[in-house]
Amino acid sequence: MSVTERIAEIATAFIAAGGYPSVFLLMTGESMVLPIPSEAVMPFAGFLIAEGKMTFFGVVLAATLGSIVGSLISYYMGALGGRPLVERWGKYLLLRQEDLVAAERFFAKWGSSAIFVCRFIPVVRHLISIPAGFARMRLLPFCVYTIIGAGLWNAFLAYVGYYLRQRWELVMKYSHAVDIVVVAILAAGIVWFVARHVLRHK
Repeated sequence: MSVTERIAEIATAFIAAGGYPSVFLLMTGESMVLPIPSEAVMPFAGFLIAEGKMTFFGVVLAATLGSIVGSLISYYMGALGGRPLVERWGKYLLLRQEDLVAAERFFAKWGSSAIFVCRFIPVVRHLISIPAGFARMRLLPFCVYTIIGAGLWNAFLAYVGYYLRQRWELVMKYSHAVDIVVVAILAAGIVWFVARHVLRHK
């Protein structure tokens, strides 16, 4: 079994074991400051759609509900706790001040629309709800932008997974080449994580 196939098997089995609640919880964490990329969750949920174990609507609904819940938690961290709370406890969730500052600048530049735009931007989308809370952005527009942006992004990633699973035999035909790319990405991710959170902390 190739590396790619093994990773796909483990990831889909993990999501399948928890069903829709697992998708909800993972995406709740993704929309907070936890380092859980939606790109590592939704495509594998899409695999399960292709296998008939989940529905497209159910997956996107669970993921988007998770996104709004996680975003609201971050929003209220900023609105009620303010910067002191975020700076004190954020480090335990691997939150870097540089990333938070970048999210604040993005929000200051784009205003309310940043909540929608940032759903499609890595790293920033995990944090943009916090400066929205700092600014006490009106809750209704915040929720509307979050739901629309997260819903579109989640649906796109789920469809990508569905499409790939439907053509899995073709993917596995080139499994050796795919494995090289996957291993390279994993290695780069590990190096990035160590450099970002361990060495810089020291």
